[in-house]
Amino acid sequence: MDKQDGRSAGESGALRLDDPWYDALASGWGELGDAAKPAGEWDSTGKFEPVPVPTPVPVAAPRSAPHDEIYLAVQRSTAFQEVRRRYRRFVLPGTAVFLVWYLAYVVAATAAPGLMAHRVVGALNVAMLAGLGQFATTFLLTWAYARHARLRRDRAALDIRWETQELTGGNIR
Repeated sequence: MDKQDGRSAGESGALRLDDPWYDALASGWGELGDAAKPAGEWDSTGKFEPVPVPTPVPVAAPRSAPHDEIYLAVQRSTAFQEVRRRYRRFVLPGTAVFLVWYLAYVVAATAAPGLMAHRVVGALNVAMLAGLGQFATTFLLTWAYARHARLRRDRAALDIRWETQELTGGNIR
């Protein structure tokens, strides 16, 4: 009888060299780019000379003073302040209402178990309906936030972004 890995029942369990999973990294799998290349060279005297490791280059240079001034001017602009005001006018009340609704559910579940256990229809009780209401409220609030952002803030924020890119020469990091 053959085993699933292709060895017959009499063979030992030792790993064979022709096993495709034997030293998978030696075949180049899982290596990035030049990782398979040697990290040095043998010279004519038989001495190994390692390749020097290059020093890392900084990814992004710090912004110049004009960029900082531009961003501060944008932050002080009335258009930016209006976008922030519209954001806060939706998010703060929405968060407060949802937290009150959630805490009311938790408090009612602990303080009024009789009320929460009251059957409404069949096996559904007040607690189950309120719990499902939490999910419904979450989806409703997410939809309302996306709609509000699309209708009230996205266009103004995009205009500010384009103006900022024009003022900085498109070198935003």
